[in-house]
Amino acid sequence: MSQGYRFRGFTAGSVVSLPDQLFSELLPHLEDPDELKVVLHILWRLARMRSSGAPWITDQEVRADAVLRDAFRGENGLARVDLALEKSVEHGILLVVPWQGADGTAERRYFANSPQGRATVAALDRGSVVERSTIEDRPNIYTLYEQNIGPLTALLGEELAEAEETYPATWIEEAFREAVRLNKRNWKYILAILERWQNEGRGTEEQHGVNRGSGREAGKRDREEETRRYIEDAYDRIVRH
Repeated sequence: MSQGYRFRGFTAGSVVSLPDQLFSELLPHLEDPDELKVVLHILWRLARMRSSGAPWITDQEVRADAVLRDAFRGENGLARVDLALEKSVEHGILLVVPWQGADGTAERRYFANSPQGRATVAALDRGSVVERSTIEDRPNIYTLYEQNIGPLTALLGEELAEAEETYPATWIEEAFREAVRLNKRNWKYILAILERWQNEGRGTEEQHGVNRGSGREAGKRDREEETRRYIEDAYDRIVRH
């Protein structure tokens, strides 16, 4: 720890999912603190990305990362980062693919050594095109669950993964918010919300002019209360079945 530095504490919502094996299997064997810093930071960045395959981070992005530059400031800082990357690949924690873009730009893409990562590396080796989105601040479905409901189980993780592939991210976030607002903090209830939106459409009340007409503010409060009761009753019936 840097001399004089004292951590102020974690803030609400600052949660990221990391593989269990990082702590149960890898941590006892990671003797180089530089490698541990780089691995943890890259896994954190990968967890915040979206991709048509597995997300990746390039060597240029790692070297330009402000957090890592601060962590490795001083003489030979970038050389230490490069060496830590080499070790993480040698130890099988990360996978690397040399890549050359259409404009001739060469880069090295680093993936987590996960089933999805291995499949994407194989696809790239076959010449497939894999798109990657920019880094997002939007929490994924696992983070939303842990923040609003509780710890994940392996079986539930599979259900969440299926839901994340089925429904838009904005729907998932809003369904969690709706369940929390109604104090219905369970996954079956949230899934019922998503299924109803998929079957009946979102914004149905607004599309039919629920919020129009005279006495708008007073009427709006009455309609919101009526809608809340309707949603509670409808979802409760779905969850019970």
